[in-house]
Amino acid sequence: MNKRLVLISLLALGLGGCSSQVSYGDPQQVETVDVSFGSTDLQTIAGEMTDSMISSPLLLDITAKGRPIVFVDRIKNKTTEHIDTESVTDTISTKLLQSGKFRFVDMTTVNQVREQLGFQNDSDLVDPSKAIAFGQQVGAEYMLYGNLSSIVKTNKKTKDVYYKMTMRLLDLKTGLVEWADETEIRKAETKSTFGW
Repeated sequence: MNKRLVLISLLALGLGGCSSQVSYGDPQQVETVDVSFGSTDLQTIAGEMTDSMISSPLLLDITAKGRPIVFVDRIKNKTTEHIDTESVTDTISTKLLQSGKFRFVDMTTVNQVREQLGFQNDSDLVDPSKAIAFGQQVGAEYMLYGNLSSIVKTNKKTKDVYYKMTMRLLDLKTGLVEWADETEIRKAETKSTFGW
């Protein structure tokens, strides 16, 4: 009986030691877990790029004539890390849309839209007078695209990571780049006694 009680106590202690605690944090708080690309970097880059684009004198002229229609190409990841550049792209396009100066066409949904329009126009399930006809969508006037790159250097004590985000706005009619900018982030990590 005593052996059984000791075994149950040891199991309870072992299982209790494996528990974890979850809590919410401020998503705007600076995160510095390591030098890898993180949420603070995403917010910084997206904020600086959208602020630059919105305040650019050239774009002030373009947006004064109306809200130009923009297609946003997914940001290219040219780093050695796995970075969700779709999140960077989404944050930038959301901030630009919220500025009230731009309108967007979403190229990621073209196949789904085509399928839905085909369903509406080619099936007997939809009232023809309420079906949306093909050929009525608006095309983009500009394409926003960019790259995220990094340079990583290490020595025995320090790991230094430099990130650079470059973005351009291309006039699809003329092929001219109407706006371009870059933003940079540098992060350093000092090696502890036990390694990285």
